[in-house]
Amino acid sequence: MASGMSSADYIQHHLTNLTYGNHPVNGWSFAESGQQAAEMGFMAINVDSMAWSVGLGIFFILLFSRVAKNATTGVPSGTQNFIEMIIEFVDDNVKSVFHHKNAIIAPMALTIFVWVFLMNLMDLIPVDWIPSIAAASGIHFMKIVPSTDLNVTLGMSIAVFVLIIFYSIQQKGIMGFLAELSLQPLGKWALPFNLFLELVGLIAKPISLALRLFGNMYAGEMIFILIALLPFWAQWLLSVPWALFHILIITLQAFIFMVLTIVYLAMAHDHH
Repeated sequence: MASGMSSADYIQHHLTNLTYGNHPVNGWSFAESGQQAAEMGFMAINVDSMAWSVGLGIFFILLFSRVAKNATTGVPSGTQNFIEMIIEFVDDNVKSVFHHKNAIIAPMALTIFVWVFLMNLMDLIPVDWIPSIAAASGIHFMKIVPSTDLNVTLGMSIAVFVLIIFYSIQQKGIMGFLAELSLQPLGKWALPFNLFLELVGLIAKPISLALRLFGNMYAGEMIFILIALLPFWAQWLLSVPWALFHILIITLQAFIFMVLTIVYLAMAHDHH
């Protein structure tokens, strides 16, 4: 923990994003406190979340494209073996859940799984390392786990929601989609009640998708921060077992986000 900083200030510092926006007093600038970030309003952007998520996405693309270009049918490298294992794992899950013809679903599922996993994986980096480097460079805040930012998880879930609406209309037509929302489960005589139930269920999909990932990763980050407040010997005693257990959590959350996306898109293709 940084010297001269109380426990409350330390926690608040590590949970604050590097935010850029239009402040009522300072104009367009980086926020120097959580309060300034809040005063910037809805149009402010969390620069650290954007930078790390985009950077990890580029890393994913470069790594997989390089392995694909250098792939061999002979004795494969360890990296090629590992990536082929991931691709087969995702492909098996898509085939078991999605029973329609759509060439986009499998690549999208692979992207979601690997990208979310990489964002979650950043949680295993000790909480003080990169923020300390950023502070030495004059950067006030630096959160390196994009999936602990609700803006990021909501952004991904809203993209999935748009695809759900798109494929529902594409497969069933606008009238078929509206009929699905208004005529089930109780028939045309209960149309308002049907519409209420179906709209709640439809809107709940992206919200639950975002909050599930955000909540689990935010809680994991909070535990790492609390461990960092303990004496040095206690940090090593607790952080290593928690990090090992957290590997399961970050993998499971990436898997859940991927599988639910596949399930929701399969439901969008189904005809009732």
